[in-house]
Amino acid sequence: MGEGAPAWRGGFGRLWTAAVVSRFGDALRASALPLLAARLTDAPLAIASVTACGYLPWLLFGLLGGAVADRVDQRRAMWAVDTVRGLLVAAFALAVALGHASIVLLLLLAFALTTLQTLFDNASTALLPSLVDRHALGGANARLMTGQQIAGGLLGAPLVPLLLTAGASVPFAADAITYLAAAVLVASLRTRPPERAPRPAGSTLRTEIGEGLRALWQDRALRATCVATLLCNIGMGALIATLVLHVTRWLQAGTAGYAAAMTAYSAGSITGGFLAQRMARRTGRVRALLVAGTVQTSALLLMGTVRHLGALVAGMLLLGAMNMVWNVNQVTLMQQRAPESMTGRIAAAFRTSSTSGAPLGALLGGAVAGAYGLNAPALLAAVLFGLAVTSLIPVRKPDVPVVAPRDRATAGRAPS
Repeated sequence: MGEGAPAWRGGFGRLWTAAVVSRFGDALRASALPLLAARLTDAPLAIASVTACGYLPWLLFGLLGGAVADRVDQRRAMWAVDTVRGLLVAAFALAVALGHASIVLLLLLAFALTTLQTLFDNASTALLPSLVDRHALGGANARLMTGQQIAGGLLGAPLVPLLLTAGASVPFAADAITYLAAAVLVASLRTRPPERAPRPAGSTLRTEIGEGLRALWQDRALRATCVATLLCNIGMGALIATLVLHVTRWLQAGTAGYAAAMTAYSAGSITGGFLAQRMARRTGRVRALLVAGTVQTSALLLMGTVRHLGALVAGMLLLGAMNMVWNVNQVTLMQQRAPESMTGRIAAAFRTSSTSGAPLGALLGGAVAGAYGLNAPALLAAVLFGLAVTSLIPVRKPDVPVVAPRDRATAGRAPS
């Protein structure tokens, strides 16, 4: 079946606007938080802990968030979570304005926001198929991710230095406003609560989490994609954690070179948003992942072997473009293959498994850079991306049949 474009009416337009507005605010907060942490302490470990708190809740509560998302009305869960997050960030902005900010408060905020995000993101993944036709999911994901990248990467982050001149609390106050605006938009959606079969007597969240993990593992295409994404996240964690050293010391390109690299990645991501669907239509989703992974492997080899800023910028451009192609097709494949009643749990199992690679990669990147040179993390990432591509080869057929949306009994069984 061909892939179509999502209709902006029927709720998708409001969901898109909410996602883009919220990502804009997230970019303001994400850029301002480490700067504020650096003002509060000189201890590298304390500053790094703020970033670590952005990963830890996914490992602790990611699976639980998916199980809850499959039990509740996803629309209500999303606007309720955004309302709470908006109030939390508003209270933090007030604390900063009054001079009461501390590293402990930053850690608590980062942990609380990401904990709430585990429910929000899984509910959002499960809600989208109820707003657009299943054959239009690829286009919907591409538009969502591209809009978010423009809002966060090109508009939000560069605006932070200007906002900080008005006061350290201003980026956080703006983030609170975007959360509350997104909550209003999501609350205005008119979707029916999902139709779910009654849960068996004695069913618990632990049992339902296990069902999601088994469904992910039993589906050959999703299992291979999850393993491949985990390997890629380890590689990206190694690269990103040491990129500033790669640019400023190995290339001796200074902060301007680092800014050029990050801008190239953002520009590539936007380009990839327009390529993702075209590649999927021509090759199928799994093969689009294979192409994306192969190009990324080549880009990383270029970055790790050619000691020139131009090579780094070109590599980051390709890396960003193919990362967007990967993300759009990976999420769409998951949504199309997951039964409607289990989308949240399968998404949570996928995210939790694959996200665990990022902090591991960051540690590996630091160790490898210290032992073998500052370009070594890029080469390590190239090896891991190559392994990711290899893991997808057994399921490279154009597209395995899509699981029926409500077919719980056959969920996760791919053809042999």
